[in-house]
Amino acid sequence: MKKVVLTALTIMGIGLVSYAQDAASKTPAKNYKAFKVDVGLGYAFPSGGGGTKAGVTFTVEPHYRLNDALALGLRFEGAALGYSSTSSTGNSEVKVSVLNSYCATGEYYLKPSGFRPFVGAGAGIYTAASIAASTSSGGSAVVSPSLSKFGFFPRVGFETGHFRMSSEYNLVGADVSYLAIKIGFFFGGGRK
Repeated sequence: MKKVVLTALTIMGIGLVSYAQDAASKTPAKNYKAFKVDVGLGYAFPSGGGGTKAGVTFTVEPHYRLNDALALGLRFEGAALGYSSTSSTGNSEVKVSVLNSYCATGEYYLKPSGFRPFVGAGAGIYTAASIAASTSSGGSAVVSPSLSKFGFFPRVGFETGHFRMSSEYNLVGADVSYLAIKIGFFFGGGRK
């Protein structure tokens, strides 16, 4: 966790320094407030194998706008993904994975106002833990210990007013990658 925060702060610091140097030579239009916090709830589609069921995701993401077109931020996300399968002998297994991610993010807005589509990306640490229950051998439950992996995601979406919708594909590993489609809103960051 400390490494993620340190990495994110370093990236944001580099961005702020480069922006300050660029701003000294020209003054870009700033029609929006610099700081905003996105809150989103969404549907997660795991990329795992057969019997994969969908899950839910919740995100809190503070951003700092370097200018009207570019924002840097930190994403804190939790996702619960479900899997189920039934064998040819009639035994079934259910598994729930809970993922938390701590990622540095960047977004580029394609329009200056109104309906504002954006593209972005992020990278950071994902932690995963799971519990599996099976009906074979009288039923049993197995809890897998938490593990951490590096992952990244590309993102597309739009904002209009304070409404926000986005879609991103979280590339973590073959067994925990997922597509998330989220809707939400943001505090702050509106027009000046």
